Amino acid sequence: MDASKYNATVVQKILIRPNLMILRVATDDPREKFSSGQYTTLGLYGFEPRSENSEPETILSQPDKLIQRAYSIASARHETHQFEFYISQVKTGQLTPRLFHLEVGDRLFVGRRIVGVFKLSEAPKDADIVMIATGTGITPYISFLRSHVMERPQSKMVVIQAAARQGDLGYFSELTFLENAFPNFYYLPTLTEADSTWTGYRMWIEDILEEGVLHKEAGVACDPEKTHFYLCGNPKMIENVSTWLVSKGGYRKKSRRSEGTLFVEEF
Repeated sequence: MDASKYNATVVQKILIRPNLMILRVATDDPREKFSSGQYTTLGLYGFEPRSENSEPETILSQPDKLIQRAYSIASARHETHQFEFYISQVKTGQLTPRLFHLEVGDRLFVGRRIVGVFKLSEAPKDADIVMIATGTGITPYISFLRSHVMERPQSKMVVIQAAARQGDLGYFSELTFLENAFPNFYYLPTLTEADSTWTGYRMWIEDILEEGVLHKEAGVACDPEKTHFYLCGNPKMIENVSTWLVSKGGYRKKSRRSEGTLFVEEF
């Protein structure tokens, strides 16, 4: 089978859980410098093998078709040759089971364009930033922090990350390290199905906002004049938190046509 469109090589694969991984790839040619929070496409042909723990495809792939999907980049914005992705396997999907079958040295396609409007550069440098994530929605925030946490000493930066169990908190170690290393960064993980070893929050994100945890932990106000909010992850979380911020916080959603201090990335 022809794989001539492949233009990148896997350089590292880290399985966080059986259906959750960090994939690092090196492109044959460098890409243009990008803005943290943007995304590109990954692709594999339908003839490629699927992971052992995948299930039959819901929609059957064509062997000679390059299957492509968009993924946020976790790398810092100055990385133009090696790129990091945080990927959850959809067992019946077309692409992710094939991505999960990849090993170091295997080839794949990486899009040449890096695009997207979910960018930290849209927020003033002195504004406080609250980044809320579930699942792989944490990915653009890793790029935000790797690119900008040192550049915004006057800006408080907060990550609120929600998951069921601690093992589902991708980048937990890195975010904990950043909290200890930078006085302007605060990490607030919260679990809904925590075991007895968990000493952190056990709240829904809306409750964290409602009960003033942001101000208590970081001195950050839910005030659109001072604080920009970014939401990325589960659509239900985005709907609920957006509704809370608009109705109780006076926020307006940023779009291509209108200004606002609430930024939403939906996938």
